[in-house]
Amino acid sequence: MPKTLIEPFRIKSIEPIRMTTREERVQLLEAAKLNVFKLRAEDVLIDWLTDSGTGAMSSRQWGAIMEGDESYAGARSFYRLEAVIQAITGMQFFVPTHQGRAAEKVLFTAVCKKGDVVPNNCHFDTTRANLEYLGIEALDLVIAEGLQPSLIHPFKGNIDLERVEALLKARGEQIPFGMITVTNNTGGGQPVSMANIRAYAALLKQYGKPFIMDVCRFSENAMFIKMREPGYENTPIRDIVREMFSYADGATMSAKKDGMVNIGGFIVLRSEEWMDAVRNVLIMTEGFPTYGGLAGRDLEALAVGLEEGMQEDYLRYRLRTAEYLGERLEAAGVGFVKPTGGHAVYIDARTVLPDMPVSHYPAWALCNALYLEGGIRGVEIGSVMFGKRLADGTETFHSMELVRLAFPRRMYTQSHFDYAAEVIAEVKEKAASIRGVKITKQPQFLRHFTCECAWVDV
Repeated sequence: MPKTLIEPFRIKSIEPIRMTTREERVQLLEAAKLNVFKLRAEDVLIDWLTDSGTGAMSSRQWGAIMEGDESYAGARSFYRLEAVIQAITGMQFFVPTHQGRAAEKVLFTAVCKKGDVVPNNCHFDTTRANLEYLGIEALDLVIAEGLQPSLIHPFKGNIDLERVEALLKARGEQIPFGMITVTNNTGGGQPVSMANIRAYAALLKQYGKPFIMDVCRFSENAMFIKMREPGYENTPIRDIVREMFSYADGATMSAKKDGMVNIGGFIVLRSEEWMDAVRNVLIMTEGFPTYGGLAGRDLEALAVGLEEGMQEDYLRYRLRTAEYLGERLEAAGVGFVKPTGGHAVYIDARTVLPDMPVSHYPAWALCNALYLEGGIRGVEIGSVMFGKRLADGTETFHSMELVRLAFPRRMYTQSHFDYAAEVIAEVKEKAASIRGVKITKQPQFLRHFTCECAWVDV
């Protein structure tokens, strides 16, 4: 049997890449104020900024788009998607949103109040920002192993149950619900075990608290469970997914990930208790509950994409892709979060730039270097994204300095990954010449999206 795991699809349409020179990229990055978010996509050779909404849709999805019912209220496309989501999650009450951060905004506005605290393994950027904007504390309680990039552990996304119980005892009256993110994006795309999900749900139930899952990458998490958790090796992915959802009282999703679409999200709940409040906020911010900020064609594409995202051949290939790049980086002596996650490889910038002070934002600096050297756009998961500038001008810094290379679904081939590995190795060899940055302009929330930077003088 051949050892090479091939892409479980054929390419039917292509998009050309504009090749740039290093000299051009120097000028382009300077014009972007040293923030790769501000680059034009056409000036990027390999765009691994995010896997959110950037993948390729299938021929079945494009066919479904032609079936889209664009009626304002009660469109058949809504009911088709509703049936798919109910079958996957086992939950009855569903509203679509235009993307995941909208689902978070709607749910948190409807259910939470200022002064609340929400525990999670790790909140990602928009989840944290949506809570903090409302005056709610977003508390990360991932297990200690989840904060050690080089440590091998099969489920580094697990939540620390002892710390959760201590929080429930000390501040239970402030907790509207508990959350968990699968897979844990902030911590390296690391999965959560079924045992941990089950135990967390039971603990929350013991204290009378609902359990909400952030399920952007639920299919990838299910595949990790199948591959790593004893007792699930022969269980179909759909059954693993159904069990995961069975422990939850609700879920939010950015469907731009494992929904395999360019736009979309949703909220799904087991009980009708919160639905009136959710629908009211949805109507004010997103749209009528049967379209929720999406066109009928988007609803149709998502109904197909959720099913395709659970195909085991695809998931095995997806996880192997990240593992392959990890092997290439290991050979080059580049540190990364181990084991590799499902949707991305997270380079540990401290292994490439060990002497750069955190105040010069080493992960941001490495992100810029990857673009300059090879036209690769990743994203910083470090102290620009999760640190803060306090009122007195001092900074808080993140526990890890990571560069996430997130892979759009069904978009890039092995040669792209080989090229990227060569670029990363070359950047490591030139590490002494990589310059740190300082932030010259920033907003109050989600500063990494729009901040402006300058080189640090050395």
